[in-house]
Amino acid sequence: MSVKTIMVIGAGQMGSGIAQVCAQAGYDVFLNDLKPEFVERGLSGIKKNLGRQVDKGRMTAEQLDGIVGRITSSSDLQDAKNADLIIEAAVENMDIKAKIFAQLDEIAPEHAILASNTSSLPITEIASATKRPEKVIGMHFMNPVPVMKLVEIIRGLATADEVYQTIEDITKTLEKVPVEVNDFPGFVSNRILMPMINEAIYTLYEGVATKEAIDDVMKLGMNHPMGPLTLADFIGLDTCLYIMETLHEGFGDDKYRPCPLLRKYVKAGWLGKKSGRGFYTYE
Repeated sequence: MSVKTIMVIGAGQMGSGIAQVCAQAGYDVFLNDLKPEFVERGLSGIKKNLGRQVDKGRMTAEQLDGIVGRITSSSDLQDAKNADLIIEAAVENMDIKAKIFAQLDEIAPEHAILASNTSSLPITEIASATKRPEKVIGMHFMNPVPVMKLVEIIRGLATADEVYQTIEDITKTLEKVPVEVNDFPGFVSNRILMPMINEAIYTLYEGVATKEAIDDVMKLGMNHPMGPLTLADFIGLDTCLYIMETLHEGFGDDKYRPCPLLRKYVKAGWLGKKSGRGFYTYE
């Protein structure tokens, strides 16, 4: 199965990072979002990231121009008719993803693979919105995409072996490490990470220690590069809550119950770094 052109749906931090690594690997890329200004913002981020590589001498200005030249701006989902692989990186919401996949199924060529960058939602359910469930797969990149090596590849119930193999091969061409994961809520990464973050929030909620102390214990005692409360702020507390709710609902087990303090912060609009305040305050 030959893939030459990739379309990325969603030009936010994850989508623009995916578009960047695909263009760096030599693929022609459509970067799509609802409005042209969203796509332009994503492209600006890509140019800024690549510009740092030029400044450090890791890339020439000509290479930067070549990479950016392989990315085409798109605010029309009809551009999917030109893609061999479509990677959806829209908001983490099942209704939105199902709607996008149903539309892509109508537009994309018959041979095209439809992949989702979901971090927790079931691929089998996303695939059920299409008439090609055998060509639907999960490609969960880590943030920041250009830096992080891991891609969780998630098979849905109907995902064909040939499709899995194609995505594994493409992941390697992106200089990432593919890891095969079965379709369970949260997969591996968030099934382990989010309950740890949630437990850190409970530890703060119960007054066991200050936020700084909790983060220091995990950094200095467990060799984590970032404390769990700082990490939650960087991920976004609304995203952490959504994933914990997905785990809680998916497994029906109260060990995944989101901490009331996490709910309170999200209701207050304290979403972490992106809103200027979460467990910490950001200028």
